[in-house]
Amino acid sequence: MKRAILLTILMAFGLALFSGCATMPQRWPDQERSAENKMVVIQEKIGDGLKTGSLSPDQSQMYLTTLKGIRTDYTALRDKEVSRDEWDRLNGRLDALDGEVSRAISRPASPARIESPRNGDRIVALQKRIDDGRTSGRLTPAEGRDYQSRLDSIRSDYLRMTEGGRYATNEERTDISRRLDSLETDLNRYR
Repeated sequence: MKRAILLTILMAFGLALFSGCATMPQRWPDQERSAENKMVVIQEKIGDGLKTGSLSPDQSQMYLTTLKGIRTDYTALRDKEVSRDEWDRLNGRLDALDGEVSRAISRPASPARIESPRNGDRIVALQKRIDDGRTSGRLTPAEGRDYQSRLDSIRSDYLRMTEGGRYATNEERTDISRRLDSLETDLNRYR
């Protein structure tokens, strides 16, 4: 009887020890490969979305920034003995990001975004026009400073809105676009 109890206790202890190994820190090469594959697929989706226009540059930058953060966490886990829960959390974050990117790509792009130049491109074009106007003498030094100051203010606000991969709201983009339109109208007088 004592042997049966002792044998039962030993078996229960062995079973508890064995089942605890699944959560004990160890290397998880399959989880590493799975995370690597997911990161590559997500990066390719972001690139394809940017090429086709289904993702704006701001959106793609936001997703790439998120992916970079996940990649940093992946590097911290790779080739180390960690619990499986940590890999499961990392793969869960990758799955969530993949879902977000897929939803953003599947949404039809608005015609206005496709047809009109982006605010960032307009800022660059207006900077060239101001520089050309100053160099050619079409703008007086005072006018050049005034236009440059207005453009610098717009650029500063635009960079603040998109800082850190943040996607500007529709109202913010409209305000920047309106201010660029006004500056462009004023510059057109000096052609």
